[in-house]
Amino acid sequence: MERKQGQAVAISLNQGDHGFLRKMVHEKMSFGSFPLANLMDLNIWKDMANGTSVEEFILLGFPGTWQSRVSLVVVFALMYTLTVIGNASIIALVWKSSNLHTPMYFFLCNLSFLEIWYTTGVVPKAIGVMLGTSQTISFSVCILQLFFLLSLGSTECFLLSVMAYDRYLAICYPLRYNSLMNSVLSLRLALSSWLGGFLSISLLAFLTSRLTFCGPDVINHFLCDIDSCLALSCSDTWPVELATFLVSIIVVVASCVVTLVSYMYIISSILRIQSVSGRKKAFSTCSAHLSVVTIWYGSTMFLYVKPSAQNSLDLNKIVNTFNTVVTPLLNPFIYTLRNKEVKLALGRAFQKK
Repeated sequence: MERKQGQAVAISLNQGDHGFLRKMVHEKMSFGSFPLANLMDLNIWKDMANGTSVEEFILLGFPGTWQSRVSLVVVFALMYTLTVIGNASIIALVWKSSNLHTPMYFFLCNLSFLEIWYTTGVVPKAIGVMLGTSQTISFSVCILQLFFLLSLGSTECFLLSVMAYDRYLAICYPLRYNSLMNSVLSLRLALSSWLGGFLSISLLAFLTSRLTFCGPDVINHFLCDIDSCLALSCSDTWPVELATFLVSIIVVVASCVVTLVSYMYIISSILRIQSVSGRKKAFSTCSAHLSVVTIWYGSTMFLYVKPSAQNSLDLNKIVNTFNTVVTPLLNPFIYTLRNKEVKLALGRAFQKK
């Protein structure tokens, strides 16, 4: 398109483009790093008018000086290494210790296995983003990462509720526990958690993949998440926001309710135990799980249980760091330091060496 000096240029914008303009004005550039000068770039508006879609995104990560980003890389790498070693050690310990071959530790192995993949889906890419060696991510890989992380997060919600139910049976029905929570039921509950976690996110990932992205292409995050995609989309995001809210209610809130009800019965049973030593022993069997549940559900509800994506993306980035990097690291330490059976098994394992 050619224009003479002082001649105005008119570009026809469709309904999705008007939505994009409205999002930029009302959200005050909430995606964080789109240069304001680019608003005057005619090529951007030409691409939008022609229906050109963004094929890859640029992950902003944690803006700052090179020294601060290198420091974060060291912290992330150290935490990732400890997370993998810690969770893998729990799996190996349970596998080798016959006294830990119980439903409780079978579910714990599932959780540790999940945590390894959960943090692996985030940290290596985040390190590349902070170093500037891998800041771009294709649209298809972005959707795949989003699906993978949300599915694993949903699976963790289901697993934590299953573990709470397991503790409920162990404390409220100690004499019938072995017959109620047998190996077949344990396997079915674990498989249901994994299948339910991945199936529950399928529709949400599909709807997100149908969004149109006309530009800008900068994501103010170190990973692809729902809020960042909604902030950048130039099409109607209401179906995705509704699906996100409904999935959050079904997955997060429902599993949290199961967990809370289980612990209400557990606490009630513990309080009825006459001896102090008996109460301490009963509480010690579920204190570690209760700590993990509190940390996980607190951050997850902040991120996903909301009617629309209105949280600050910078705040989401901080909470996501805690959820995807810190929590997987804490779990092995919580379960080992607050569990006598695991500490005894660790002691025997080191004695053999």
